[in-house]
Amino acid sequence: MSVPPILSNKDYAKPSVFTSENLLREARRQKLLPLENVPAICILDPDGDIVRWLVSEKLAEKDPNWACYHTDLYAYMDHNIQFGIIGCAVGASFAVLVAEELFASGCELLISVTSAGQIVEMREPPYFVLIEKALRDEGTSYHYLPATEFSHISPSLLSMLDGTFKENLAHVYRGATWTTDAPFRETESAIENCRALGIMGVEMEAAALYAFAEARQKPVICFAHITNRMARDEGDFEKGAAAGSLDALQVIDIVSKAWIGRKK
Repeated sequence: MSVPPILSNKDYAKPSVFTSENLLREARRQKLLPLENVPAICILDPDGDIVRWLVSEKLAEKDPNWACYHTDLYAYMDHNIQFGIIGCAVGASFAVLVAEELFASGCELLISVTSAGQIVEMREPPYFVLIEKALRDEGTSYHYLPATEFSHISPSLLSMLDGTFKENLAHVYRGATWTTDAPFRETESAIENCRALGIMGVEMEAAALYAFAEARQKPVICFAHITNRMARDEGDFEKGAAAGSLDALQVIDIVSKAWIGRKK
């Protein structure tokens, strides 16, 4: 059997001909936008619930100079820290496309908070998992790193977060997730395999984001917001107050303070 295209003709040491910097340059030219940096700490909100809540409460404003063709960037302040946030960048390839553009635009730390289905039950949803590693059942990660079973968070970022969630009311655990490109192909056998590996939830971005982060040496921290049991029963997908936004913002606040205070 020949090697499938996803695993062949990958020269990981060579740069890409097509770059995020050049794409943004042309977008700024076409849209007549100035060259401006995004906030140092940015957030990916694949569900879009955090963005929608911030906008509804008039706490976030759209950045008119964000040059991405596919997304809107919003800025907001929390505890005197400015954040940039992008909603609805769902899936591995879309999340990494946006991550590339954010880091090319001045981002220094990227935090992803994505909704996820429960695999190993820790408690009644909703709760969060700080993703230490993610099973690479998607395609994007294989363009950044050679084939392995998991992508991993940077050990230095994991150490930075040691003990930070002990008093947190949003219930944050640490562990592994399964990143899939096909949410409606989560078969019973695949779920049982993940359960045997101790995987806590299934989501769609983390494996690719961590592979990008390792390959590009960029700081990325991914959380799975365990909100559902894959709709096996009615009444699933309840995320809590403000569609889970208040708890998610609390988690983001804790991470950002740890990041800012890491050198003090």
